[in-house]
Amino acid sequence: MINQLRRRLAIYKPRLISVRRPQASVLIALTNEPDPHVILTRRSARLSTHSGEVAFPGGKQDDTDPDLLFTALREAEEEIGLPPDKVEVLAQLGQVVSKHDIVVTPWVGLIDPDVQLRANLDELDEIFRVPLSFFLRDTRHHTDKVLFKGKTRYVPAYHYGGHIIWGLTAFMLVELLNIGLDADIPMKPRPEHEVDC
Repeated sequence: MINQLRRRLAIYKPRLISVRRPQASVLIALTNEPDPHVILTRRSARLSTHSGEVAFPGGKQDDTDPDLLFTALREAEEEIGLPPDKVEVLAQLGQVVSKHDIVVTPWVGLIDPDVQLRANLDELDEIFRVPLSFFLRDTRHHTDKVLFKGKTRYVPAYHYGGHIIWGLTAFMLVELLNIGLDADIPMKPRPEHEVDC
C-alpha cells in the first residue's frame, strides 16, 4: 500500500487556490507499515473553534513560518509531539477552503509506527489511529449534506472507536485514498474546485 501511495503521489499535481485568503496547513501522518494507520486528533472541548471535532494536526500559518510545509510540521510537533525530522514528506494534496474561509493545504507524510506521540492538552483531548483499510472499505456511517457558497455537496462521515470523522477531514482522507490508492470512493468535488476561486 505504501509503495502505491509513493508512486501515485509522486506524479500528482495538487490544485492550488489563487485567491488571497488566510492560510493553514495540516499533516496527514501515515504509519509506515503494511496496513498504514492515519493519525487523527480530537480537538479540546475547551477551544473556541472546532471544539471536540476530529482533525489532523495542523493550524494557521504564522508570519514567521517560511512556507506551508513548515506550518504543518510545526503544528504537528506542537500538538502531538511529532518531531519534524521523524516525518518523511511524500506530497502535498489539493488545497481546500474551510468553513471559516481559510485555505487549508494538506501534506502527506510517513512516520514510524512506533513513534511516541503525546497530546498537547491545551489543544487536544486525544490522539488516535485509524487503519487506512477501514476507510478503503467505505463503510461510512452516513453522508453529510454540506451547503457551501450556495451549492450542495455530499461528504462521507465515518464512525470509528467512538469518533465521528466528517467534514473537511473526511474530504481530505477520501481524496488521499482516491488519488493514492485508486479507492474510487464516490464524492463530488467541493465547489472551490469547480472554478478558480
